[in-house]
Amino acid sequence: MALKISRLRDVVESIGIKVCVYGAAGAGKTTLIKTLPGKVLILSAESGLLSIADHDADVAEVSSIDDVREAYRFLASSDHQYDWVALDSFSEICEVLLAEEKQKTKDPRQAYGAVIETGTALARAFRDLPLGVYFSAKSERVKDDATGRVSTHISMPGAKLGAALPYLFDEVFHLFSATDKESGELERWLQTSGDQRADAKDRSGKLDMYEPANLADIVAKIRGAQ
Repeated sequence: MALKISRLRDVVESIGIKVCVYGAAGAGKTTLIKTLPGKVLILSAESGLLSIADHDADVAEVSSIDDVREAYRFLASSDHQYDWVALDSFSEICEVLLAEEKQKTKDPRQAYGAVIETGTALARAFRDLPLGVYFSAKSERVKDDATGRVSTHISMPGAKLGAALPYLFDEVFHLFSATDKESGELERWLQTSGDQRADAKDRSGKLDMYEPANLADIVAKIRGAQ
């Protein structure tokens, strides 16, 4: 078999951008889906779609891990027209997984171990799909007993899964709201680089520390269109 050589830019554009956004309840993680560029398939494990009811997107409601796996097989093997898949939220999907595992065993350690293993495998599988991938996740605030400092991290069932998730994505953003000092209006921002207050990363190196919460603009910036 002949070695296939491609332009790096073409390869990167063909596999899509992989984004994980986490934030507190009501921060706007679901609403953020409206800013994704192109045709979107939403895999919804939450009853929170009212905020985007007017958005032109398709949705598949998932109530079991079998539903999630079926959606993956569809996206991996079917001739579809989707540019993005949005898992809203992956925290809730893993809660469904945990409930299923607890029905199989009386040992909670075994159930959480299965969640970490299966959840990580699912995240990798969706990440590697040849389209844009958006994961939303819940957040938690953790206080350091030694310093008293409070920091924000991804919240998942099983601390190890929450800690592992950022390593699987090129872009990990913390979504938060802040009041504009001049207008007094509430604005949503994405923190794209980590500090002592929150985990975040931008593997593209093209984003500011804080970006307005618009994924279409962020994707354009990463691809050099802005």
